[in-house]
Formats: sequence, structure tokens, C-alpha cells
Amino acid sequence: MPGFHDQLTESLPALWRYAYALTRDRAAADDLVQDCAERALRKRYLWLPHRPLRPWLMKMLLNGFRNRYRAETARATVPLDDAPPAAAHDASPETRLELAQTLAAVQSLPPDQRDALLIVAVGGLDYKQAAAALGIPTGTLMSRLSRARARLRDARTADATPPSTAPNVRRLR
Repeated sequence: MPGFHDQLTESLPALWRYAYALTRDRAAADDLVQDCAERALRKRYLWLPHRPLRPWLMKMLLNGFRNRYRAETARATVPLDDAPPAAAHDASPETRLELAQTLAAVQSLPPDQRDALLIVAVGGLDYKQAAAALGIPTGTLMSRLSRARARLRDARTADATPPSTAPNVRRLR
């Protein structure tokens, strides 16, 4: 198994993606990852070398986010121009709109479902690691993921259904 510094270095891109998904702000994500890396280096003695480092880092990052940002009640959605280049690079207007709707739907999820979805989908942890990072049983994580995905599916279906423009009116011949 690679050493602490190697695993930390390999985990930084995933940590940043997860931090950005949580904060929706590049500078805040940078600060959050830096704080997490600094704390990990200071608390290195608490890490168990026979276990993977990434779940420990993800939990540390999530706790840092909660401590720092949970007090903020209103989170702004990210303007499309600030979206990560890989997500919106050369995208059609329809794709950019769909991305904006997806981001808004993810932000509207309850915090426990959003945390579960982001740590798995963006953080890249498997269910067991994600459950350990969130401090919940694997079954609870799976049910939160299922509920989050169902809400996102429902939101997508609601967006795809065209609104009725007029009440049902019989045409006269």
C-alpha cells in the first residue's frame, strides 16, 4: 500500500471535486482542501496505515465543511460561466441548461441525501468507505442514495413534462 504522502497527493483531485460540489465556489473549495490537507498532516498519527487514506480525508473534509459552512443558510447556485470547464466546455445551450437544472436539483436535496450522493458520485468512494466517512451504516447510506436519486429523477421528469398551455376546451366544427 502506498505511503501517507503518496495517498494524500493522489487524493487531492478527488478532494477538490468533492469540496467544490459541497461549496459551489472555487476559492472556498481550495481553502477547504488546503485546510483538510493541513489537518491531515498534523493528525497523521491518528491514521491507521493498514487502511485507505481517502475515506479518512473525505470525512475530515466533510467535517471541515460542516464546521465552516453549515451556518450559512443560503447557498447561491453557480453561474454557468463558473462551472468547471470539464462539465460545460463547448456544451450546447441545452446541455448547459440541463447542467444548471441538475445542480439546482442536487442543491435542493436534504443535507443527509446530498452528502451521501456527493461523497459517492463526486468523491468516488465505494459504499463501505462512504458510510464510514459519514459515520452511518452502509444500509443507511444506500437508502439515502436511493432517495436522492429518486428525487433527482422526479425533478428531471418534472422539468421534461411540458406545462399545459390551455385548459381542455372542445373545438367546435
